[in-house]
Amino acid sequence: MPAYVIVDAEVLDMERAGAYRTLAEPSVRRYGGRYLIEGAVPEAAEGAWPASRIVAVVEFPDMARLKEWYTSPEYTKAKAVRESAIDMRLLFVEGQPA
Repeated sequence: MPAYVIVDAEVLDMERAGAYRTLAEPSVRRYGGRYLIEGAVPEAAEGAWPASRIVAVVEFPDMARLKEWYTSPEYTKAKAVRESAIDMRLLFVEGQPA
């Protein structure tokens, strides 16, 4: 069953955010993930969404693989770079069977 990372983020430092992406994107692919939405500013249908915040959705084959990616040495390096560059919330969600 697929699993998803839902990202809510605000970029604080564009240069360091670029360094984070350089590390994070290959780590996602290495663990079988793929970006469904990457760094988009959503259009609020109801309520308000801060213009400074972006969203991303990453799909993994299953929750085990997602968690393997999240704790991997590759992504651990990316997280260290991200700390001062991006204010980020991550949600892990299981999808529905096909």
